[in-house]
Amino acid sequence: MMGNIDPRIIAQATGDTLVMLGASLGLSVVLGLLLGLVLFTTSPGQLLAHRAINAVASFGVNVLRSLPFIILLIVMLPLTVVLAGTSLGVAGAIPPLVVGAAPFYARLVETALREVDRGVIEATQAMGGSTWQIVIRVLLPEALPGLVAGATVTAIALVGYTAMAGVVGAGGLGDLAIRFGYQRFQTDVMAVTVVMLLIIVQIFQWLGDRWVLQLSHR
Repeated sequence: MMGNIDPRIIAQATGDTLVMLGASLGLSVVLGLLLGLVLFTTSPGQLLAHRAINAVASFGVNVLRSLPFIILLIVMLPLTVVLAGTSLGVAGAIPPLVVGAAPFYARLVETALREVDRGVIEATQAMGGSTWQIVIRVLLPEALPGLVAGATVTAIALVGYTAMAGVVGAGGLGDLAIRFGYQRFQTDVMAVTVVMLLIIVQIFQWLGDRWVLQLSHR
């Protein structure tokens, strides 16, 4: 039976989820890329090797990655109110989503950068390339397929995070599943929200895989 399904509510919840995903993914990629560059360039033997900075950055990333997202949501409630003006709805979900996903992506960025051929970096240094030029013209272009693949993995993780954010009234499909599917025992609503989340995941995975394939064949 699908008598509890209201297409308008499903469409609204799907739209809210996509907004949360778009905003949080964009911010997470930017912050995670910067943090990943810090982790890589300050590690031993790299361009800006600095033990203290690397240790602090690595510790911060590890702490944030070790926190279960549901706990992070609750712990960040006061800060979320300061940053977004509310802890509810789409706006209230974005700060914890970014804090949860950016460190995750930063480690993927670090891994992608480590796979860049060391010889290419050394050749650019031998030609007098500055650190900035090496990062912009060598590291990032060479690691681009890995960076896109990491962003795809992060996007899929964020789909799960947005569903969990429904626990604190963040809106979207997760909130719909909890309020109607779980609390009101409307299994048809729960089923539809699960299907919609699966579709979103498949779309992100498909787009990411195609982009990585195109970049890998350049």
